[in-house]
Amino acid sequence: MNKHALTIISLFSFVAAAAVFASGSPQDPSKEELKLQLPKPMFIGTPRNIKTPNLEVVTGKPRGPFFVPMGTIILSAKKAVTSSDMQPVIGELSFLTDGEKSGEDGYFVELGPGGQWVQIDLGASSTLHAVLVWHYHGQARVYRDVAVQVSDDKDFLKGVTTIFNNDHDNTLGLGLGRDKEYIETNEGRLIDPKGAKGRYIRLWSGGNTSNDMNHYVEVEVYGTPPK
Repeated sequence: MNKHALTIISLFSFVAAAAVFASGSPQDPSKEELKLQLPKPMFIGTPRNIKTPNLEVVTGKPRGPFFVPMGTIILSAKKAVTSSDMQPVIGELSFLTDGEKSGEDGYFVELGPGGQWVQIDLGASSTLHAVLVWHYHGQARVYRDVAVQVSDDKDFLKGVTTIFNNDHDNTLGLGLGRDKEYIETNEGRLIDPKGAKGRYIRLWSGGNTSNDMNHYVEVEVYGTPPK
């Protein structure tokens, strides 16, 4: 085989390998794709006229695959939920972990205005590999000051790890957030905790671009429980 042919084969192999990498295939054989069940979309197309200073670029493309360690399970299903607002305006706090993700009326909880949090007790300190959050995806909107923290302290006074924070002006007092605001869709927001460990997960928000209230449809926490 001549040198020119070998060069072509090598180039083809490089391109093929790059395509596999770009497709989101795992490079680590100890990982597998996280299989998610998404609710039906409630609106179609790219939303317009949403004004916010910290919004991520909207591509309109579906989210690619996300890979987690083998043996990852959902830890949050049916787990107890508490909140800074224990008397929701609409719905029940239990809606967050009941497995129902529809964007229709009757499937979300509405908390009061301003900075509010919800907290899920996973039952034991666990290693986390993915967190999915659906605030309200019945219409296009952006939720303000979204922050997600993990701790073994139920009062979040010590040992706190912040895994997401788009509070760019520190309204919540948790520190300046570096993450982008985003438009709610049926895909939810997938957050990579990067193996953070904790028993409790606390999620903050501070109103949205449609009104001052705070909403949640569902929160899914995936990880590996202690052995």
